Amino acid sequence: MPTTNRMPAIFFGHGSPMNAIEENTYTKTWTQFGQDFPRPKAILMVSAHWMTHGIAVTAMEKPKTIHDFGGFPQALFDMQYPAPGSPALARRVAELLAPLPVQQNQDWGLDHGTWSVLTKTYPLADIPVVQLSLDLSQPASWHFDIGKKLACLRDEGIMLMASGNVVHNLRRMSADPAGHAWAHRFNDKMRAALLSADWDKVVHYEQFGQDAALSVPTNEHFLPLLYVIGSHQPEDQLSIASDGIELGAISMMSVVLS
Repeated sequence: MPTTNRMPAIFFGHGSPMNAIEENTYTKTWTQFGQDFPRPKAILMVSAHWMTHGIAVTAMEKPKTIHDFGGFPQALFDMQYPAPGSPALARRVAELLAPLPVQQNQDWGLDHGTWSVLTKTYPLADIPVVQLSLDLSQPASWHFDIGKKLACLRDEGIMLMASGNVVHNLRRMSADPAGHAWAHRFNDKMRAALLSADWDKVVHYEQFGQDAALSVPTNEHFLPLLYVIGSHQPEDQLSIASDGIELGAISMMSVVLS
């Protein structure tokens, strides 16, 4: 539980879209988030699945539910998460990030990196949600700095959320329940760095060599974590709410600042 009126910042290890319609250890943790923390005025979500050049925010009143995947059961495609948007929050994000230009996007919506976790955390879909895109043209340190600039939103009743995976290598997925040794090593190193507030090790994760290269072959699922830790305040406590390696090469670590 938070010790002040400041909203928490949460990174979800979201894993498979199937988590939206299944119940397991991870989804139970997500549900618990919605019960443990005060209700936010709105949510700003950074999802691994909205990649852009330049920064954009969803600025529409009614964002659509995006089914940005294939090969899953029809029940997953039938899911809707009709949360309202918040043009006012979208404008506030632009204000905080100025002079960087922030496109007020009217076309995107809520992708599965967002709604697959929020359908468990806030199943009534009655809290306004704005997505912030990932500018993949920028280095990791830039994303961390954006988190710093957005940190004050947490004192304005806004919950900062991010959704991705610390380890995410779809090409190396395996049915072996033990998982790849390199995935466990990298995940363990990131967990240790997070718990010791060694942000430099997290931002410069490439220093862990081949383990990092295999765990983060592309960085879109890792970068959302940097927005959360970038928003860290001196009074915050960091906790690992859930963890585990699934399918050999997917980390389900979820991180909470409160």
